[in-house]
Amino acid sequence: MKNRLSLLAIVGIASLTSLAAAPVMGQNAPPPGDVTRGEYLVKGMGCGDCHTPMKMGPAGPEADNSRTLSGHPQSLVMPPVPELPKGPWLGVVSATFTSWAGPWGVSFTANLTPDRETGLGAWKAQTFVDTIRSGRVMAKGRQLLPPMPFPAMQNLTDADLASIFAYLQTIPKIANRVPDPIPPKDAPVR
Repeated sequence: MKNRLSLLAIVGIASLTSLAAAPVMGQNAPPPGDVTRGEYLVKGMGCGDCHTPMKMGPAGPEADNSRTLSGHPQSLVMPPVPELPKGPWLGVVSATFTSWAGPWGVSFTANLTPDRETGLGAWKAQTFVDTIRSGRVMAKGRQLLPPMPFPAMQNLTDADLASIFAYLQTIPKIANRVPDPIPPKDAPVR
């Protein structure tokens, strides 16, 4: 009987300890992000290919590392979209790789730096996760537009998305207000 009471006491204490460590019902924040993993994912998935403006270098286009992940430059006002001939072409891209045009209109890559006014500095990890999961800005706004590969990113775990966000919060802040997308009916065409 004494052994049985001791066993029950151990099980009871273990249960209370695990309950205390468990998240509260309804509290489903992502786990804290791993900055090193986030950097690996951001670089491995090529986020900078679109979110870092390109500039012309000696060997052709290269990333402008003074504006890493700052999105479409606010100082670059795009001319009207060139008209594409009928055929297999779907869209066009700017020389900076930060502005894209197609049947969705004109999209501009977002500022992913932690600048509070123009980037992700005022966001929380949960907002970032919810944006990717829903395919909508801040999980309730307009739809994310091409070329953003959010359908592929939806395959990542919440821990991976939180790690991406954690890494993005460590890069230099760059104040750069990216223009709003232009819907297809309003997109100027030459």
